[in-house]
Amino acid sequence: MEQCTIREVNRHAGHTVRIGCWLYNKRSSGKIQFLQLRDGTGFIQAVVVKSEVSEPVWEAAAKLTQESSLYVTGEVREDARSQSGYELTVSGIETIQISEDYPITPKEHGVDYLMDHRHLWLRSPRQRAIMVIRAQIIRAIQGYFDEHGFTLVDPPILTPSSCEGTTNLFHTKYFDEDAYLTQSGQLYMEAAAMALGKVYSFGPTFRAEKSKTRRHLIEFWMIEPEMAFVDHEQSLVIQEQFVSHVVQSVVANCRKELETLGRDVSKLESVRAPFPRITYDDAVKLLQERGHAFTWGEDFGAPHETEIAQQFDKPVFITHYPASFKAFYMKPKPDRPEVVLCADLIAPEGYGEIIGGSQRIDDPVLIEQRFKEHELGEDAYRWYLDLRKYGTVPHSGFGLGLERTVAWICGLEHVRETIPFPRLLNRLYP
Repeated sequence: MEQCTIREVNRHAGHTVRIGCWLYNKRSSGKIQFLQLRDGTGFIQAVVVKSEVSEPVWEAAAKLTQESSLYVTGEVREDARSQSGYELTVSGIETIQISEDYPITPKEHGVDYLMDHRHLWLRSPRQRAIMVIRAQIIRAIQGYFDEHGFTLVDPPILTPSSCEGTTNLFHTKYFDEDAYLTQSGQLYMEAAAMALGKVYSFGPTFRAEKSKTRRHLIEFWMIEPEMAFVDHEQSLVIQEQFVSHVVQSVVANCRKELETLGRDVSKLESVRAPFPRITYDDAVKLLQERGHAFTWGEDFGAPHETEIAQQFDKPVFITHYPASFKAFYMKPKPDRPEVVLCADLIAPEGYGEIIGGSQRIDDPVLIEQRFKEHELGEDAYRWYLDLRKYGTVPHSGFGLGLERTVAWICGLEHVRETIPFPRLLNRLYP
């Protein structure tokens, strides 16, 4: 007899196995008990037939409650009706613990209640499916960059300041100095790119934004590549190939999980490079033609991004935004300096921006000028200015928000389900 996981039962058809698991649900039909079991790798139905097991085994099955833990022994049999394609004919049960009064029952619970019990809610099929897809997205991200010559570099989480201001940063003390939790590793990635060519970071970032929208978290994960000798147009090609790779990796490897979520897979199958592009100028005209009171020079809000995205069946790049509301380090368009060489990638179906990127300023005189215009403290980031003094080159980069990407691929209503333990405006527990 071999011990295996539910995911591995397909290798043991016709054989007896032992599985460590929890009881997700059960039903009884007189002399047969149907146990819905889970072990973290999947779900399987185990059938206990009274005439085929000893009385202690029958009684042990009868006493099992929701989320009781056990070892179950049984023969693996093919079953076309089962979601996994197999079921277990039980011959033995070893109860580990009987779970009493499990807080999350099959009935409907409110979101706040479920979030208070997030540590248990994760056990549900839906939440498990989301976490499996999140893990696959992470594998695909790392795989893409590893296969395309990028080096993973880890920027610091504690920083002395921020070139974009400290309004939305979490302040802490670093011994006798002020420090902040990072809101982006980009500037450090630019330094790394000057050493390694093509790099990316993958880590947590923090925004002290008092936002309650379905797209925002206080703590989230960012993927931030930076690339030396890559211009704006080349960066856009990399971005669309990267996103296509990630989406198709989920389609290929997480069919069952997408089905559990009720996701329309056909919408994901069409996400392949190249992606459509629209300039900020044309996007403004589009909005105005559709009745939006929008003036050139304003930034897009969620309704505007959704309106634009609805015109396309793939993610769409919006390019060449006004410099007035974009970051200081973005390179101006040479023949039109009031706009910058940047792009936001807007996901379909109302999920908004998943990538923001640009070509960075490589002119040492212009970057010094931007620091003065934005009244940025040169002391904390003198090292960043050094990057333009010692071997400056054209370079570009972008940042992808992991949780928004998970929400879009999974078809979720809110980003709070995309991370195991979300940090929201009014939630630091559990």
